[in-house]
Amino acid sequence: MQEQPHSIRGLALANVAVMLFGLAGVLGKISALPSPLIVLGRVLFASITLTIIALSQRIPVRPRSGRDGLLLIGQGLLLALHWTAFFQSINVSNVAIGLLSFSSFPLFTALLEPLLLRQRPSLLQIIAALLILPGIYLLVPSFSLENQITLGIAWGLLAGATFALLSVGNRGLGRHYSSVTLSLYQTGVATIATLPMLFFFPTPLLGQPKTLLVLLLLGIFCTALAHTLFISSMRHITAQLASLLASLEPVWGILFGALLLHEIPSGTTLIGGLIILCATCLPALATFPHSRTKPDLLRSTPEKRTTQK
Repeated sequence: MQEQPHSIRGLALANVAVMLFGLAGVLGKISALPSPLIVLGRVLFASITLTIIALSQRIPVRPRSGRDGLLLIGQGLLLALHWTAFFQSINVSNVAIGLLSFSSFPLFTALLEPLLLRQRPSLLQIIAALLILPGIYLLVPSFSLENQITLGIAWGLLAGATFALLSVGNRGLGRHYSSVTLSLYQTGVATIATLPMLFFFPTPLLGQPKTLLVLLLLGIFCTALAHTLFISSMRHITAQLASLLASLEPVWGILFGALLLHEIPSGTTLIGGLIILCATCLPALATFPHSRTKPDLLRSTPEKRTTQK
């Protein structure tokens, strides 16, 4: 009975974090910026906020070796590509398509883990990954990139593939570095990588108060704060429950898209999305009843949030 308040606190923190993650795509579209500039604004404000957090909490940030430093740089470049693909998916289609097609990342994780970590996925993970395919099929209106929805799905699948690669890479780095340290390096490198985009895209909108406010919300609340809250929630709830709650990100995104952008998904999109979400939740649901102990932060961070979304 004494642990119940802690569980309620953990659930509240995780749900607020996932809600903010779901809001990110909607804010990106509201900004009306090209996707590389959205990413630049997001990672710039996120890296500033994470630097303040790291300094205030005295979190060590120095790489353990030159090899780790190169890996962190590579992960930062990959993060820039991942978020660019994610926001491009939403820009060319809609929030629902961007979030649901991105949610295909477990399919790519199942393919990458044996190649990069020499770790065989469980049968349940393979089944869940394969179940994603009919969901994606239902999302695609036509097999032509001239169709904006199909193009959005293609960008979303690239976002899912790069996110899976990020997650696999961060799994190894996460044994030696805190999530704040990893996020700080990756957003910092992504900021440097996307700065040249200022020379290739029109920037008048960047000076408008509305655009700056959106980017501030994206970087501070939907990235740095949401990430911190989610990590904090795992002091009180299990990794499996946290992963299950994180799977609700597309649900929040679709709700915000309907409320703020008046984007109402079609029936076929909802059915395909439901299949993808069920497949994503399946491994967490299967292991959840067997996990009753309090999680250890260094061991139980869910793969989905090792990299921020």
